[in-house]
Amino acid sequence: MTELAAVFEKDLKKLKEEILQYDSEDLLFKTVKGISNSGGNLSMHLCGNLRHFIGAVLGNSGYVRNREEEFTGRFTTQKLVEDIEETIAIVKSMLSNLSEDDFSKTYPLQVFGSEMSTQFFIYHLLGHLNYHLGQINYHRRLITN
Repeated sequence: MTELAAVFEKDLKKLKEEILQYDSEDLLFKTVKGISNSGGNLSMHLCGNLRHFIGAVLGNSGYVRNREEEFTGRFTTQKLVEDIEETIAIVKSMLSNLSEDDFSKTYPLQVFGSEMSTQFFIYHLLGHLNYHLGQINYHRRLITN
């Protein structure tokens, strides 16, 4: 599924662009009233999410997710960018190597309490990425002005 991998790559590169547009690391992790997640933490969450559900679950990468840290930790801008680049490589590699048959198989985890196809869940992950990418864009513009 190289086209799907290309869409993930495009959107993860946009995530990297958003992170690099923050004026400072302090602003990257700043929260404001009514917005509980910072751009930095959402970036950590997106990378952790994709590295877990695509890299570890589908690709047996050995990645161990720390979801709590995704929302409470604080990385440098450089570390966030490195994580995004690693996530791009993992997602591209995994999705490019999945066959049509692999996509029709049941996803190995019951994430929403019932079985679903791998294809269904991959599309969900793409939607999740873009949902939070929009939040990061809004957060950056809100705290910059």
